[in-house]
Amino acid sequence: MFDPADVGFLADPYPAFALLRALGPVHDHPSLGTPVAVSHAACSALLRGRDLGRIWADAEPAADFAAFNLLHRNSLLEREGEPHHRLRAAVAGAFNRGHTARLEPWVRGLAGRLVDDLASGIAADGRSDVISVLAAALPVEVIAELLGVPEPERSALRGWSNAIVTMYEPAVSDPAGGDVRRAAAERASAEFVAALRELAEHRRRHPGEDLVSDLVAAGIDADELVGTAALLLMAGHEATVNVIGNGVLALLRHPAQWEVLATAPLAPAVEELIRYDPPLQLFERTAVVDTEVAGHPVPAGTRIAALLGAAAHDPQVFERPDELDVTRAHNPHLGFGLGVHYCLGAPLARLEVAAALDALRTRLPGMALAAEPERRPDFVMRGLRTLPVTA
Repeated sequence: MFDPADVGFLADPYPAFALLRALGPVHDHPSLGTPVAVSHAACSALLRGRDLGRIWADAEPAADFAAFNLLHRNSLLEREGEPHHRLRAAVAGAFNRGHTARLEPWVRGLAGRLVDDLASGIAADGRSDVISVLAAALPVEVIAELLGVPEPERSALRGWSNAIVTMYEPAVSDPAGGDVRRAAAERASAEFVAALRELAEHRRRHPGEDLVSDLVAAGIDADELVGTAALLLMAGHEATVNVIGNGVLALLRHPAQWEVLATAPLAPAVEELIRYDPPLQLFERTAVVDTEVAGHPVPAGTRIAALLGAAAHDPQVFERPDELDVTRAHNPHLGFGLGVHYCLGAPLARLEVAAALDALRTRLPGMALAAEPERRPDFVMRGLRTLPVTA
């Protein structure tokens, strides 16, 4: 069984996933503490299963994680049944007011300016970093614009998101290091809660054209609004950073595909980059009754995880799954989930990735790796710390 903290595994988890798929669709994983589904069919069944849900359990000790628990207890992602349907309808209604279309010209302009900054760095120093200049900057600005977050809170969003999502990783071997990260996650959560409550109150008095104004108008309560904003920040920011980073690295390691992308349609390329090296590798659900997934028994109250990276390379679904193909036509990846928890922000995420790719292929057609990238030491949120490039 793979070790989610092993550096070699993190560098390339897909051979280990292939070995597990060959042995069966679901396996117990002692160190993760859950069964893991590794086939596309098993992961799909897990994500769609009506006997499986998101059942939030507070981080403990609960008194030490009041803000972190508040964000998640009130999140759309952590709710089921009527509370989920009610909140999802309000959020979907807000999104359907045309925010993605409203933001499209702004997003494309921002992506172009950021890639210009990347090109300027290369011209000045011979290299620049895709992660810090483009991948990390673009989505946090988009989420801030979507929510209508002003400065100085806008500049703090990236740090808050980075700190909070470390709580989703498996327990680290160094307890002290884990305690430091948990404390940082709670501080970031508390600062985020305070900032969004203040923003929501301001929008009640002074509505704007942003999503927070629409959520206030929809009548969701203050805690639900803050939880929704946190979900958009963490899912929209972290996932998009890593799609762009992982995707650009994949293209540069496959220069023939980078050349194809110069004239290929962007939409299939976006889907392929999400599939080829997914930014979210694991998604958990909990059995609400005794059930099974692909024949594996899952007693009530048991957590079970879909390994989305394993599903994305299943040869039963994807032809030549380990090859990058930016023109791939049939691509039913699970990167945005399935069923009742399908990502409401998927159109906006697709727009951001497409805008970044379009700006890169237009302004830096000769882009190449300048040095080996540095990978984040995380399994669940798979991504890079640095991606140095030259032209």
